[in-house]
Amino acid sequence: MPARTRDLLAAAITAAACLTAQCLALTTASASDEVVSRGVTIPEFYNPPTTLPAADGTVVRSEPLPLALSLPGLDGSTLPGTATRLMYKSTDSNGRPVAVTGAYIEPAADWSGTGPRPLVAVAPGTLGQGDQCSASMGLEHPLSLNSQTVSVGYEDLAIYRLLAEGVAVVVTDYVGLGATDRLHTYVNRIDEAHAVLDAVRAARSLGGATVSAASPVGLYGYSQGGGATAAAAELQSSYAPDVTLSGTYAGAPPADLTSVTKAIDGSELAGALGWSLNGFLQSDPDLKPLAEAHLNDAGKAALTDLSTMCVGDALFGYGYTRSSSWTTDGESISDIIASTPALQKFLDEQRIGTLKPSGPVRLATGVSDNLVPHAQARRLALDWCALGGDVTYKAVVLPSVGSALLNHFAPLLTDQGDAISWLTDRLAGRPTASNCWTMPVQP
Repeated sequence: MPARTRDLLAAAITAAACLTAQCLALTTASASDEVVSRGVTIPEFYNPPTTLPAADGTVVRSEPLPLALSLPGLDGSTLPGTATRLMYKSTDSNGRPVAVTGAYIEPAADWSGTGPRPLVAVAPGTLGQGDQCSASMGLEHPLSLNSQTVSVGYEDLAIYRLLAEGVAVVVTDYVGLGATDRLHTYVNRIDEAHAVLDAVRAARSLGGATVSAASPVGLYGYSQGGGATAAAAELQSSYAPDVTLSGTYAGAPPADLTSVTKAIDGSELAGALGWSLNGFLQSDPDLKPLAEAHLNDAGKAALTDLSTMCVGDALFGYGYTRSSSWTTDGESISDIIASTPALQKFLDEQRIGTLKPSGPVRLATGVSDNLVPHAQARRLALDWCALGGDVTYKAVVLPSVGSALLNHFAPLLTDQGDAISWLTDRLAGRPTASNCWTMPVQP
């Protein structure tokens, strides 16, 4: 992936993030065979081998991963735990083998519940499409900053809260994020679900880990991660029957991409449209002629530019962009999708909510969320209830603050404690009851 030059200095974000995160200056690699993304040299670990194991979830390679935010324990342990960088084998939406990277963290804290230590697979929210944005690299460098890119590992908070409960955590980087052999297939529900479920398999087989096939398993994700865990709960029974789910948290899931595409167009996170389109073209090359026909030079340049960007980069580079400026006829991407059967079919196939989820699920959505719209997330809860799912629906009632990004981000923080408590209760074997019967009066 080529290095590109773009001056991106976000003074406000940098100052805020440096209060709690390790700031890292990154330099450009000099070796010709190194992969460099926006001035960040991607460690060789992330270059997949040409041949992968046959079994999904098999660990391809692993190495110690230094956690930036860690302290020595009195007993000689490392707080909050000891991390291992992972590469494991999965299967993509086309049925082909794919290498996925991530990380496993063995907690220093004891599990307070009964039975074996549980395991939670964390599916990250939107981080971007450049390999330097991956969650596993974010654990080592919570803030990565140079003149071309800024990446903040905001998922570290949820990970550390789980570790404090004595829960082991495995986090996936998803297909193509981190691993350097392909683009990240952003919001592809099958790729994401498989990556999450195979991360569980990889963690359980890792030498030195205290989790095993007997460990209760939970899934945690918000935004893109909420879509990934929701899809994983739907596909578990067919793809990974060996992974029994004790509970799944799906926060603000983008279940209906047609609706989400309309909402993010012109928002602060309009760059996610480019990540979506890049991911669609990576998954289905047959769509490339449609992209060629509808995208103008500015649109094609934007997709190339965004392919190596993290969230911070996209906010400053493409915030509030209208997709109509990317098209040959001035139509929005949503309008083109609506008038193009092949594109509509592709998005329809990404719809979450057509299958009953395995195990109990907690679906949370902010009533003022107009970035990943509240209505389509609530619709997912209704769809699951109609299919007989064990659904705990949580409407997070917060006032609209005028910013779509803040309306979407605020419930992540305000509901996170309750979400983790609900999930750890399921891991401890405490029962839950569906509240589907309350949906008629739920916002």
